[in-house]
Amino acid sequence: MACVDPPRKKKKTGRYGVAELKTLGNQLLSSASHINNLPLLLSFVSPSSPPHHVLESLLSLHSFFLPLLHKLPSSAAASTAAPSGDDQSEFIYLAWLRSKFDEFLKSLVDVLASPQSDETLKELVLDTLMEFVKVANGGAFHSALYHKLLHNIVHSTSPATFLVDLLASKYFKYIDVRYFTFISLKKLASTLEGKDVSDDKIASADGTNESQLSSNMECANRNMYYTISHVPPLQGSDDTSDFEMWSSSESDHKQLSRDVDADDKPSKSQKHNKNVLSAAKIAKKMKLKFTKAWIAYLRLPLPLDVYKEVLVNLHQAVIPHLSNPIIDFLTRSYDVGGVVSVMALSSLFVLMTQYGLEYPNFYEKLYALLVPSTFMAKHRARFFQLLDSCLKSPLLPAYLAASFAKKLSRLLLSVPPSGALVITALIHNILRRHPSINCLVHREDGVDEEKGDHRTDEGMTANLDNAKTGAIPCHKSGIDHFNSRETDPKKSSAMSKFALSLGNDLTVRAKTSEVNVGDFSAGSYATILGAEISRRVKQVPLAFYKATPSSLFSETDFAGWTFKCEETPEMINGNTEKSTKDLLKHECCSVK
Repeated sequence: MACVDPPRKKKKTGRYGVAELKTLGNQLLSSASHINNLPLLLSFVSPSSPPHHVLESLLSLHSFFLPLLHKLPSSAAASTAAPSGDDQSEFIYLAWLRSKFDEFLKSLVDVLASPQSDETLKELVLDTLMEFVKVANGGAFHSALYHKLLHNIVHSTSPATFLVDLLASKYFKYIDVRYFTFISLKKLASTLEGKDVSDDKIASADGTNESQLSSNMECANRNMYYTISHVPPLQGSDDTSDFEMWSSSESDHKQLSRDVDADDKPSKSQKHNKNVLSAAKIAKKMKLKFTKAWIAYLRLPLPLDVYKEVLVNLHQAVIPHLSNPIIDFLTRSYDVGGVVSVMALSSLFVLMTQYGLEYPNFYEKLYALLVPSTFMAKHRARFFQLLDSCLKSPLLPAYLAASFAKKLSRLLLSVPPSGALVITALIHNILRRHPSINCLVHREDGVDEEKGDHRTDEGMTANLDNAKTGAIPCHKSGIDHFNSRETDPKKSSAMSKFALSLGNDLTVRAKTSEVNVGDFSAGSYATILGAEISRRVKQVPLAFYKATPSSLFSETDFAGWTFKCEETPEMINGNTEKSTKDLLKHECCSVK
């Protein structure tokens, strides 16, 4: 029986049509004497071959290999020396078939990952590969083949959205597929992390490769994120029937039961009964694999758009399913500043409120995020709602609440009108929750509203000292000691028609209620303009003066402020000359 490959010649697709390939396949399936048709059919399973040629060759080879899989030796056994005796020729033949089967699998993976392949052909190739994953390893899940498949998807130079969507719709519902997906993604992420370091050395030695290596790394990161974000986490359940297996053989159950990491210490019951695959054990293992895969991925240098998308979805799609929270990634993100810190706040807030995370200087970092650019960020609505939640605790020190109220009020001068609405709502809630800082809204000149006594200079000095210890200072009216440039709210010296809601007595909690910040956080110019246009105006405000005003502002409007204009002799002479000309012109007009 001839098992020697024919000489390699340049393939000519014009010589073989679909009918000829079908004939070659039928001959291969009908008689072992046509075994040399096998290498010829394999040569057409290539990304450069026409789709119809690939399809016809694939169908014939699939039908040929499927019934022989249980007879073929493993790849490692096929590479060893043949045994002596009568079985030598049989072993050589089966080892040769094994090498051709491995070549067939590699060609299928190449076709699957190629951007030149047709989507319909890719779907058929994926189904064929997943069938071999199910049966090609003696009935157990072929994790090595599946890892190779995911490796080519992740490292593809084109977006992997189509293939990942196929896996998600057809195979990610099976618990074993998800399980081995997390294992493979963890290995791939670890490999990429090490590759990034080695690539830097290569790029430093050869500057021409730096941009290409960076592009490949970025594409792999995007494909990996799309893959890992589409693998659903395992929800806890006590019913084993809820967990459907792709490979349901007993050997696969044993493989899952034996698959324990070095850091997983099996209990005594597991040692005595390793073949029992309980729902609780699967859930525990899946949560651990899910956690390790995500932690390994988050160590990679992510592109900025992927980084932001991860931060947006982390608190809902990832953190609730982790065995241990990813604190380092979030704290690093929160320290970045700007929009990244705003987006990291959601997940950090979940860790602090639900997992007992202690984050030092949290309010100092939150205070630093109150800048005009935050009020124009894409995810500002979620940030404002979290900001309101973070300032909700009645145990918040008065100086801290006053600092946030003051900082927000200063921002009213530089944010869009939609930002002014949400700021007013936030200040309203802060004043209602902390009655001790209501003196920021209104205080009579030199009189403390609570005690009714006049403050002396000595009292002012004492209050300034109290500000350092967190007490509530009461500065002289008209002089604002608040330092808006101070990054530490402790040192900011803050205590020194919608807006009319702040004039109410918010200390009477029974007659007031908090404002829902979510109603204003997503506002824009369009929403404000639409509300004003649709509003019916019953009374038009008019400016009426009993006497002609002599200045634009009166001294009572801005207590503590002075408006002076030093007049030079040139200004006086110029104004006198101009006044004389205006007077003469007026008299001439009167005569006419």
